Amino acid sequence: RRSSDLSSPQLDDASRGFSYMHDAPLDMRMDATAPLTAYDVVNTWSYEELRRILFEYGEERYAPAIAKKIVQARETAPVQTTLELAELIRSAMPAAALREKQHPAKRSFQAIRIAVNGELEELPPMLRAAAQRLHPGGRLAVISFHSLEDRIIKKTMQELATGCTCPPNFPV
Repeated sequence: RRSSDLSSPQLDDASRGFSYMHDAPLDMRMDATAPLTAYDVVNTWSYEELRRILFEYGEERYAPAIAKKIVQARETAPVQTTLELAELIRSAMPAAALREKQHPAKRSFQAIRIAVNGELEELPPMLRAAAQRLHPGGRLAVISFHSLEDRIIKKTMQELATGCTCPPNFPV
């Protein structure tokens, strides 16, 4: 087991800073030795970068309002804890969004976790390495739980299936 491996009990461990249900320092690192934390992302990244990751990684439709609220809040003092961040997110959302089934901070926390851990950047190299180890006629099964992961997997698998994209007149 590598230090970056993570399981559900680890996600539920409030001290890791993944949960919006328990108060903890903003961390969210899967590898506790990695330099970038959720605290860094929330307190130092620009409005535009925060908006981008919330929208792209979290598919959060209220990303501009949430990013604006975070940037405004940190002008007074750094955002320190998970519950503080969850409350900022909640306060940036319209009443209709707060009536949805899922917690208002779910998508934003997911986006920040993905950014902190570079999760999407890990997929293409992993897929290429797995494909190289397949025997002829072998199959690779990949389960994804997020539409962004799904798109990256499909694109990478299409690239791998295409093979050489050399000009047709190149000698073999």
